[in-house]
This record gives sequence, structure tokens and C-alpha cells, in this order.
Amino acid sequence: MINSEKRGTFMTFIQPHTKAYRKASLALFISGFVTFATLYTTQPLMPLFSEEFHISAAAASLTLSISTAVLAFSLLAAASLSDGFGRKKLMVLTATSVLGLLTAFSPAFPALLAMRALLGIFLAGVPAVAMTYVGEEFDPQGLGKMMGLYISGTSIGGMSGRLLTGLLTDVFGWRPALAIIGILSIVLSYLFWRFLPAPRHSSQRHAGVKAACKEYGAVLHRKRLLLLISLGFILMGSFVTLYNYIGFHLMAAPYHLSQTVIGFIFIVYLAGTFSSVYMGKKADLFGSAKMIKIAIFVMLAGAAVTLLPQLALKIAGIAVFTFGFFGAHSIASAWVGRAAGDQRAQASSLYLLAYYIGSSVAGSCGGFFWTHFHWIGIISFISVLLLVSYPVLFLAEFRKKGHSRLHVNQ
Repeated sequence: MINSEKRGTFMTFIQPHTKAYRKASLALFISGFVTFATLYTTQPLMPLFSEEFHISAAAASLTLSISTAVLAFSLLAAASLSDGFGRKKLMVLTATSVLGLLTAFSPAFPALLAMRALLGIFLAGVPAVAMTYVGEEFDPQGLGKMMGLYISGTSIGGMSGRLLTGLLTDVFGWRPALAIIGILSIVLSYLFWRFLPAPRHSSQRHAGVKAACKEYGAVLHRKRLLLLISLGFILMGSFVTLYNYIGFHLMAAPYHLSQTVIGFIFIVYLAGTFSSVYMGKKADLFGSAKMIKIAIFVMLAGAAVTLLPQLALKIAGIAVFTFGFFGAHSIASAWVGRAAGDQRAQASSLYLLAYYIGSSVAGSCGGFFWTHFHWIGIISFISVLLLVSYPVLFLAEFRKKGHSRLHVNQ
């Protein structure tokens, strides 16, 4: 017989086909959309920054890398603050959209970098607590699907930010383009605040430094969980590297594509919007380990196809790569949340820390491979990163089996 306390807890989860479920789904979709639309607006502009400010491709990539680096370390504080002040409140307190708007008025490249660094601090309030909110408030049986829905919002946000930036830049210039996207994000942020249901399962713990260090220490002692967390570095590092330098590749000979056309290439993000939900559901059915291996293989295949010279095949390769990435990220995010237990907020933050450090480090290192080896160097770098994920997954599965045998013997 089901324990009455467990039954009561189950009934307080946000259930499918309810008004609260629809509102929460829309709110989480919006949060992913706004976060990634704002974060990635500068990615298609890197060739323009390189020309306007007379800087190298690697220096231009800092407009994204500095945001993701600051964001990565800010996430550590965001998880603990969310325990003290409530997940929804902290998510709403972010000034992401306003800073995105102010970036348009940066007078010089150092000022632009400073504004993007500030943006990284405020962005941290959303993704860490969003992942934790999903893990705590929704029925665990559908966790993969719901995490996939949140990540589909990030994929559409990333696509829209890049696409709109490219289109608006060709018409008005990059500064008005960033201003328009900032205003749109402010409106969507208000809708997010209106729709997201208040959390019922987040504990209002004291967010002291000592308590936070204790929680993170508990996660850092769990080796299998650390292996799963490291997947964030591998996945995001490879993904951002490809998208950072594809603009340079396609604006050069023999393609000579315009900013608008390159912006429209980011419509392949729709493949990620589908795959994040689809692969999340498949992981619920067939297991995370099996499906994430398949998703990473898809990324490798897509990366290889981009080496072909025909533009149509190159874009198809990007679409396949994007499909695999969002599927793998969706699975890894939900997997970390399930494996973390009581340290879900801290584990999610550490996963995202690895995720955004991968974006910053690999994204900037890609500049070396682009400068010296061009596109084949970029794809070789990405392929090595992705191949590392297979021994990582093998070790994670091995440790799980070893732990299970030990538990049985005891």
C-alpha cells in the first residue's frame, strides 16, 4: 500500500494536462528563450566586431566567452541563494533583459566586454534554478520530457537571438539590433513572472557560505556524479566552438555569405528544439546512458558532414550536429538531477559550471585552430572533445554497477 505521506507529496507535483502544467511549461520555455537569446546575440556579430574594432577572431569570441565564464562561476552562488530566497524569486530578480538592452550602447570594445561580463552575472539566476525547479516541482516520471521542453526554449532562444541579430544588423546595424532584442526580452521576462507557479518543494534553507560549501563538498565527493557533470564541458565546448567560427568560415571565400544569410542558417536550431524533447522522452524509456551515446554519435556525424564543400551539405551537417547536441544536453541535464538527490541544486549548478566553462575555454581555444588550420582544424578539435565523452560514460556506468554490487553485498 502506498504510504499516505508519499501519496500526498506525489499529488503536489505539477501534473500533466493541468492548468499549472501548461503555465509552468510556458514560463520555463520563456526563461530558456530569453536567457539564450540574450546570451548569444553577439555570436553572429563576431566577424563585424573583428572588423570594426580591429581585433582578431579569438579576441572577438571573447564577447561570448567572457559572458559564459562569468556566468559559470556565478552559478555556484545562484544555487545556494535560490535555497535561501526561493527559486522563482531569484529567477525573476535577474536583470538579464535590461543589460542586454544596454549592451547596444557600448562605446568601445572594452566597454562591450565589461557589459557582457555583467550580463553573465545576472544570467546565472535563471539556468541553475530552472533546472532545479524542474527536478523538484514536476512528476519525476516525466522529468526527461519536461527538461527537454525547457531546453527546447533555450534552443529557440539561441536560434532567434542569432537569426534576428543577423537580419536586424543588415537593416539597421548591430547596435539597434541588440536594442530591439533587449526590449523584446523585457516583455517576455514579465510574462515569465506572471506564468510560473510558486514552488512547493524547494526548502527555504539558510544560504550561508558554510552551508553552501558543505552542500558542494557532498557533490564533489561523488565521483560518478562528477563524471556526469563533466559531460557539460564536452558538449557545450564542442557546440560553441562550431557556432563561434562558422560565421568566419561562411563569410570568407568561396561562400561570401551576408550577415542575414548566415543568421538564417541558425534556423537549424529547430532541429534542437525537436530533439531535446524527443531524446528526453526516449531516455525516459530506454535509459540515459544508451540515448546519450547515440546523441553524441549524431554530433560526430554532423561535424564530419560540415567538412564537405557544398553549402547545402554543410548546412545539413550543422543541423544534424545541432540535433545531437540538444538531445545529449537534455539527457545529461535530467540525468545529473536524478543522480544528485538532495544536492540537486548544487549538482545542477556544477553541471552548468562545466557547461559554460566549456563554452568559454573551448570557444576561445577554437580561435587557435581556426587561425592555423581553418575549418578542418575546428572540426578536428570538436571531434577529439566528443570522443572523450565515451570513456567518461563508460566510467560512470562502471561506477554505478560497482556501487550497486557493493550495496547488495552489504
